[in-house]
Amino acid sequence: MNLRSIRAQLGSGLTMLMVMASAYAVWKGLAVLTGSSSPLVVVLSGSMEPAFQRGDILFLWNREEFVNIGDVVVYNLEGRDIPIVHRVLREHVVEEDVTVGKGKRKRITGEKKQNQYLLTKGDNNEIDDLPLYGYGKTYLNRENDIVGSVKGYLPKVGYITILVTENKYFKYAMIGFLTISALFSNE
Repeated sequence: MNLRSIRAQLGSGLTMLMVMASAYAVWKGLAVLTGSSSPLVVVLSGSMEPAFQRGDILFLWNREEFVNIGDVVVYNLEGRDIPIVHRVLREHVVEEDVTVGKGKRKRITGEKKQNQYLLTKGDNNEIDDLPLYGYGKTYLNRENDIVGSVKGYLPKVGYITILVTENKYFKYAMIGFLTISALFSNE
C-alpha cells in the first residue's frame, strides 16, 4: 500500500465519521425542536391499523401543554425498550375535596392540570392498554410516559428498520455493504 492509498482510506473513514456525526447532530436538533426525545418512530406492529401500518415512520411533536382524547400518542413504559403507538381513549380527571367557608368540604372536579393522566388503546385492539401499563398503574402520566403526539407520517419508509432489527443476516449484509461502499468510494 502506498501513501496515496492510505490517505484515500483515511479520507473515506473520516467522511463516514462526519456523516454519522452530522446525522447525530440532526437527530439531536430535531429532538430539541420537537420537544421529544425521539422525534421519529417506526410503527412495529399492526395494533394501529388501519390508521398506521407496520413500517410507517411517524413524526412526533411534544410541545403542547395537553393531549386531547382521540390524539395518537407514542409512549414509553419504565423497563421497556420499545415505544408503543396508540390512541388516547380517555382522560382521568382528578377530583379533590376542598374546604369552603367554615370547615365545610366540597368535592370539585379539577380542570386540566399540569400533569395529565391518560388511558390509551390501539385502534386494532379489542381492549384498552391497561394490562400493558403494569401492576398498579391505571393511567399514563403525560409528563413522564408520553414521548410525543403524532403529527405526520411516511408510509412504509421505516420498513428497512424492521428488517435490520428482526433479521440478523440482513443486518450484517447491510453493515458489510455500507462499510465496503465507504471504504472503496472514489471520493
